[in-house]
Order: sequence, then C-alpha cells, then structure tokens
Amino acid sequence: MGCSDRGNTAISQLRHDNIDWEYVFGKLGSKWFHTGGIYAGLSKNAPKVIVHAMKSAKKYGAVISYDLNYRASLWDSLGGYKAAQKINKEIVKYVDVLFGNEEDFTACLGFDVEGVNENLEKLPTQGFKKMISRVTKDYPNLKVIGTTLRKVIDANTNGWGAIAWSKKDGFSESFPFPELKIYDRVGGGDGFASGFIYGLLENMDFDTALKFGIAHGALAMTTPGDTSMVSVDEVKKLVLNPSARVAR
Repeated sequence: MGCSDRGNTAISQLRHDNIDWEYVFGKLGSKWFHTGGIYAGLSKNAPKVIVHAMKSAKKYGAVISYDLNYRASLWDSLGGYKAAQKINKEIVKYVDVLFGNEEDFTACLGFDVEGVNENLEKLPTQGFKKMISRVTKDYPNLKVIGTTLRKVIDANTNGWGAIAWSKKDGFSESFPFPELKIYDRVGGGDGFASGFIYGLLENMDFDTALKFGIAHGALAMTTPGDTSMVSVDEVKKLVLNPSARVAR
C-alpha cells in the first residue's frame, strides 16, 4: 500500500518566480508543458506558479496540457468544490489539451455528465460527448480533450476505455477493455495522459494517439505503483492486439 503525503514536499513550497520560465521555453525551446489539478490544490502558491508558467509557455508557442485530477482531500483545506472550480476555471483558459474523468469535469469545472450515477455503473458515451461539447463551447481555446471511462467491476477487474475530441478531427473512441485484469490501478489516468501526449508529439493520427493513451494506461495498471515501466514496443503490441488479459 502506498501513501501519498505531499503536504511538505519541495514542490508544494515553489513560488512563481523560483523558476526562469523564459529560459525554459525561450532559450531551451521546451515545446510541451504539462501539469494538473493535484499540484494546483497542493498549496495557495501553486495556482500562481501554474498560470505564470502557462503564460510563458503560451508566449513561446509551447503546447499546454492539464489533467484536472480532482482530489477532495487536497481541496478541502482550500475551500472544497468552490475553490477548485474558481481556480481551475481560470487555469483552463490557457490550456490546449485537457484531461479528466467524469468526476473531474463536474468537481473542477461544474459540468455534469448525463446518464452517469454516483456509483459509475453506467458510462454512456453520448453523455460524455454532450458534456465535452459544452466544455468546448465555454473554452474555445481547447484543441484536444481526453477522458477515461472506468467502470469498477471488482478490486481486480475494471472496465477501461476512453473517448477524445479534437478541434481538427472531432470525436474518437478507443477500443474497450471491458474486463481488464489489473495489478495496481494507481497511475492508470497518468498512463493514459502520457501515452496520448506521446502519440500527439510523435505526430500520430488522432485515433492512433488515443489508442496509445488507453493502451499505456492499461499497461500501467499491470505494474505496482503509478509508473508503467513498459517500453514503447510493449505499448505498440497492445495497440495492435488489445486484450483484457494484458501481456507483459
């Protein structure tokens, strides 16, 4: 069992002027900036750090991605849902690629998904598409949105899939893993986001990038901890031959 205790970590103490973002994006030419809601809810300074970094990334044309990743235990001390929505609504104005699940979009941005109950027994694709369409209307700056679809069957079995939207290609839906056998579910969402980002950075077509995301997320749940420890070839193998019993 792991325990994520981030309260007094170095990153929680970071201030917006501790990092020379002009150097990172202007001199070094970093082309992608990614962060998320876990960091945003870590301290009162964190949102300022994020916005400052995003403004610099935007200035130099870097792609900005953000994973909403709502964690109630982090936001409780800052004001709960109300604080999370106020801060995330401001941050998302700078974002190009947005990630989140059904709870994230509701808690962080106030968008409900039609047909989803509190136990997440049903995850209707049409409900998610309608929700995403509302998000893109309110945030026209967004170019890509990706959301995982996870149905918990039991402690060792999850239904796993994803849908995504891009301003260029419209909606795409990944192949499903209806009964994915998992070892440790921690890191599945991060695995999805990083796999998807890898596909976009490698200029894969949108459908293939989404498949990379969902396959990498599935593989991340076959290893302990929140990192996947898999190779690109293993992800490619699963993309070409998806199976509920993921081979390592």
